[in-house]
Amino acid sequence: MDVDDERAVSAVAAAIGEPARARMLFCLMDGRARTSTELAVIADVSPSTASAHLKRLKARRLVRRLEQGRHRYYHLDGVNVAAALEALSIVAGGSPGAFAPSTPNRLRAARTCYDHIAGSFGVSLHDRFIAMRWLTVDEEDERAYAVTPAGARGFAALGIDLDSTRALRRRFACACLDWSERRPHVGGALGAALLTMALKRRWVTQELDSRVLTITSLGRREMEARLHLANCGSTSRR
Repeated sequence: MDVDDERAVSAVAAAIGEPARARMLFCLMDGRARTSTELAVIADVSPSTASAHLKRLKARRLVRRLEQGRHRYYHLDGVNVAAALEALSIVAGGSPGAFAPSTPNRLRAARTCYDHIAGSFGVSLHDRFIAMRWLTVDEEDERAYAVTPAGARGFAALGIDLDSTRALRRRFACACLDWSERRPHVGGALGAALLTMALKRRWVTQELDSRVLTITSLGRREMEARLHLANCGSTSRR
């Protein structure tokens, strides 16, 4: 890493490091866009201060601004930013002793990690896909996954179009280390497709203004029947 790279890293770290800006960024980890007014309330700062913070985050390519009519919305500038924030959560919660999660139960059970499924539910899905040999570790990249022929059939049966998913301009399937479980869940385009499918089929519902996912009774029945996955995640809803 040369001097310019070191300065760039330092500038990004400084942008994230201010508490109000950090609150804004982690709020956007649920994948939803928000206005500067909403982010000001979340960060507990004035609207003018929020605008200054967002300008700095935008300059460091941590957030992106969308304009719709008279409204301006902000969201994370891509999955790499979300992955970096997830990694920082792990570092911040690290301990030299045995790992003991302190995450609130509902958030630990099932939540979004930007646009894929995280928490104990996400980890359980990951482990099940490995156990069923739907996914195997890519020979060229130990953090990436390849879909087996059995996996191709299985994901297709769930309504996931693998060809379209592969065509997206991002990593196809990879291990994303879960900050509350300290074990991987499925990230990348395939992870996003799994979340989209689960929401569309009403296997899970997402709470407004929250990363929490609630596994429905239908979702539990479907996952037990299709994936032989039982006792997963949070409190059920019909």
